[in-house]
Amino acid sequence: MKIHNGANAFSSERQTVVTIGTFDGVHAGHRKIIERLVNAAEAGNLESVILTFFPHPRMVLQQESDIKLIQTIEERKQILSETGIDHLVVHPFTHQFSRLTALEFVRDILVNKLKARRVIIGYDHRFGRNRTADITNLKEFGEQFGFEVEEITKEEVDQVAVSSTKIRKALQEGRVERANSYLQQPFSLSGTIVKGRGLGKDFNYPTANLHIAEEYKLIPKNGVYVARAEIEGEMYFGMMNIGTNPTVGGEERTIETFFFNLDKDLYGKSLTIEMLVRIRDEKKFDSVDALKNAMKQDEAFSKQYIKDNYAE
Repeated sequence: MKIHNGANAFSSERQTVVTIGTFDGVHAGHRKIIERLVNAAEAGNLESVILTFFPHPRMVLQQESDIKLIQTIEERKQILSETGIDHLVVHPFTHQFSRLTALEFVRDILVNKLKARRVIIGYDHRFGRNRTADITNLKEFGEQFGFEVEEITKEEVDQVAVSSTKIRKALQEGRVERANSYLQQPFSLSGTIVKGRGLGKDFNYPTANLHIAEEYKLIPKNGVYVARAEIEGEMYFGMMNIGTNPTVGGEERTIETFFFNLDKDLYGKSLTIEMLVRIRDEKKFDSVDALKNAMKQDEAFSKQYIKDNYAE
């Protein structure tokens, strides 16, 4: 898959079949569209193209909404690279871009830049300045500029019964198993391991403190989770705490993971940690001893869950 930073950077010797969307989460519904895109490209001797946008349009046009995304743009690129498409065009979404008329968007972006011969799009897709144009307008433009429009019907969308909004809601409620089923893979957090307060070591639970640079990345509900990560080619399981550590007077929200059977210095390393299941809410215990007992129970739960679900 070739990644193009903007439509102006795109090049292809062949005409293309294009689909358009933010694709946050790359969930089961998205994958169905992408499969259709790839098949259409093969059947028509075309190149398959996903046109996506960054920042997310709501981050630009509705800044007060403070939308959090399931994936960072780098995570989205990585997952889309595994879907079999030929090209990913990440077009900068700006106020100026949002002012393009429907005609300008179709003519200048889809036709002249992306060489669209076919466009696969949802029945409710809207585009152009103030999102005034719909699929009927797109079909009219198709007749004018010589490309076909393939509509994904409401019935097809409803059959999948999943959306990025549903996944965000599940994660905000701590329901990572539900989110993972929608995503068809574990939700993950990527960042750099930094030094924390070092309290875990005092409890015999030394943790890796994950710093995520992208402020727009959605962090699931505070609590304790079973997690795993690939570290230097080996898979390690552990338990992750998201929260402020209220029992020991913490105030700043942190993401800390205690990996079982791991004896490596992780400081400064980049790590992607997958979240598998939620154990419990974060809570303020009456004493440090009560917290330690809870952590022992968390560890026992985690190891049993791993044994039941991932034992070879």
